Amino acid sequence: MNLILLGPPGAGKGTQAQFIVKKYNYFQLSSGDLLRDEIKKNTTLGKRIVKIMPQGELITDEIVNLLLKKVITKPENKNRIIFDGYPRNIFQAENLDQVLKEDNQVIGTVIFLNVSREIIKKRIIGRITCEKCNVILNEFFNQDEIDLHQCGKKYLKKRDDDNQQTIITRYNTYMEKTKPLLDFYSSKESFYEIDASLKIEVITGKIDKILNV
Repeated sequence: MNLILLGPPGAGKGTQAQFIVKKYNYFQLSSGDLLRDEIKKNTTLGKRIVKIMPQGELITDEIVNLLLKKVITKPENKNRIIFDGYPRNIFQAENLDQVLKEDNQVIGTVIFLNVSREIIKKRIIGRITCEKCNVILNEFFNQDEIDLHQCGKKYLKKRDDDNQQTIITRYNTYMEKTKPLLDFYSSKESFYEIDASLKIEVITGKIDKILNV
């Protein structure tokens, strides 16, 4: 069954998705990663995206849906996808249901990682990603791991959009446009809410229990 991870930017969706991928052999589908890959390829679509992302605005549904459909319908990903950061609004949720239905797929579990804006600020400002192994660390919380990182510090980079003003914009945009998704999914038996201010390993343990119900 496919899985959706909901939560504002910096809630820890990417970190928890990595755990699920490793333990349960899922495919992580991050709309953010798809957008950044398109930018790296310097396609016409990528050029449109690069003008929007640094401002903290959400990418149009048209662009996101186009990129996602290509991945969702691949046979090797069928019913084993973690949707990380998608859907972001009701229209996208309805579109996702339709695309999955057409491909004989379903959403098995929806997990909402709930966390305050103040905690998210610290998490995002301090976030560092390894360009080689894609591990996500934080200079406020993982200094020892950063110093001993197996790939070397030269591969540890901060994203260009990880700054305070962008964080505020992205969080406010999330609260305004994405939070209504909770009403869409919370009535389902497969919906779970987790306090994302807890330690990473505690959140991971809660998710593990959910997936083994």
